[in-house]
Amino acid sequence: MAMSNRMIAEFLGTFWLTFGGCGSAVLAAAFPGLGIGFAGVALAFGLTVLTMAYAVGPISGGHFNPAVTIGLWAGRRIPGHDIPPYVVAQVAGAIAAAAVLYVIASGKPGFDPGGFATNGYGELSPGHYSLAACLVMEVVATFFFLIVIMGSTAQNAPGGFAPIAIGLALTLIHLISIPVTNTSVNPARSTGPALFAGAAHIRQLWLFWLAPILGGALGGLAARLLGETASSHDKPGIATEPASQR
Repeated sequence: MAMSNRMIAEFLGTFWLTFGGCGSAVLAAAFPGLGIGFAGVALAFGLTVLTMAYAVGPISGGHFNPAVTIGLWAGRRIPGHDIPPYVVAQVAGAIAAAAVLYVIASGKPGFDPGGFATNGYGELSPGHYSLAACLVMEVVATFFFLIVIMGSTAQNAPGGFAPIAIGLALTLIHLISIPVTNTSVNPARSTGPALFAGAAHIRQLWLFWLAPILGGALGGLAARLLGETASSHDKPGIATEPASQR
């Protein structure tokens, strides 16, 4: 598949993830009487990944997340030269989605962007959790996200079900970590809304690049080692690329 097509797929997938997930928080969760709460927001994020993994996953592999792209590289699923174009497309998609969401949200009288579905630590954490707590949360959550992605797309995994497992994993991650960091596990998703929320949120972006990428790389490496161990015991190893690319 041409790289241009793969970049478009990553742009669209990350746009939908940011627009759908962050949009549920900015527009729906705050709407009086609607009451979807953070459980509804968590489900929205999971559904965005699930739906777009089926829609454009066969084109690009359905990463929609720089931490996933780097994690899959660490797991030897993709070559290193795929990382820059994928990350550019993902960040562009998230920024475009945040811009569209801002235009929609600001159409309401008395609009106040507030946190605008951003991520944060300390005073910007929903529960005012410390920097250390937020760092650990994001590293651990992204680590296990990559374990699920790598395992569900392995050669010996049931065919066609990976997007469901990945979407549910992202939902679970949000249910756990929204009170702590408002859930990133995705540097692109963090960057888009932060640009519209103000300087304080932009100053904290470094954590939501560092922690997910570290967790993703460690998760991809751990999953690869698990796959190699399984292969040494006469079990099928992990595939060299996401199932949606095979």
